[in-house]
Amino acid sequence: MLFDLPDHDTLYQALLDRNAAYDGQAYVGVSTTGVFCRLTCPARKPKSENCTFYASVGECIEAGYRACKRCHPLTPMASSDPAIAALLAALDEKPEYRWSELDIERMGFDPSTIRRSFKRQFGMTFLEMARQRRLRDGFETISQGGKVIDAQIQANFESASAFRASFAKLLGRAPGSLDSNPTLFADWVTTPLGDMIAVSSQLHLHLLEFVDRKALKTELGKLDKQAKGKLGVGKTDAGEQIRLELEAFFAGKSASFSTPLAFAGSPFQQAVWDELLRIPAGETRSYSDIAKGIGRPSATRAVARANGANQISLVVPCHRVIGADGSLTGYGGGLWRKQKLLEIERHYKMCPHESKAI
Repeated sequence: MLFDLPDHDTLYQALLDRNAAYDGQAYVGVSTTGVFCRLTCPARKPKSENCTFYASVGECIEAGYRACKRCHPLTPMASSDPAIAALLAALDEKPEYRWSELDIERMGFDPSTIRRSFKRQFGMTFLEMARQRRLRDGFETISQGGKVIDAQIQANFESASAFRASFAKLLGRAPGSLDSNPTLFADWVTTPLGDMIAVSSQLHLHLLEFVDRKALKTELGKLDKQAKGKLGVGKTDAGEQIRLELEAFFAGKSASFSTPLAFAGSPFQQAVWDELLRIPAGETRSYSDIAKGIGRPSATRAVARANGANQISLVVPCHRVIGADGSLTGYGGGLWRKQKLLEIERHYKMCPHESKAI
């Protein structure tokens, strides 16, 4: 397996013990505060169910967490490069500021060098890090019926074009081109494993993906085409239902998802997804198991492709499919998320009364 962190209970005990052996090797994101910390952080310890552990700072940032101001988890990266230290300090001082490459130059740094340094250390550029803090605010403004210009101001983007570009990078369309009377609505959903995009009609959930999934833009483009361009941003009954069910899932209260689903796939793909829905929480299956379950025992590779084409994450539990040798194999949301989801679902296997058919 590529995921080499210890299990959740071991890491949580290390957090309680402030075990320095994990310093720089593991980090904890706290869902109730939105920050991530070193395991040696002196702050008051969160409850176990509010903790998600990550192998790198980059994973924490991608999942939407801010760096803790008590234990300063970015300090080792900053110490290794004075330029990184200076820019991180400037970002902490002015998180709402509309940073640009000109600002980087004014601080005496070469933008291309800074891009490479931040990419190497965090998996994203300095400007991407700064913009990520603000994009969600703009998305929420539009979702609540606000104007694009209000969203841009709320997100503190340096220009309308920059806001449109960042929005389009996420959804595949600039905010001004979204339909004013949509049939499908995109909404932002926050979870302990990172932010997600949910797309729903009033009655059905069509898509649920993590915002950092590489295929998200392509998937949204297909939905937009199927909806004949009538994709917008906003809230629906189905969207609110899945939000509440996800909250219950991550709180350890229920693994039951009853939000009506709308599948867009071939008959073979839908057969695979239906078979995935039959896997109880806390259990796993191999690709060959799924192939046998749908009566196509020789179609293991086609099953794997259909599994990867699933665009309703968590609800249609493609994360419960593993390799025949027990390895995690691929997962569009990241192997670290797959590992975490399987850990969460062990609770439901031990408490079957909380795990109804999904």
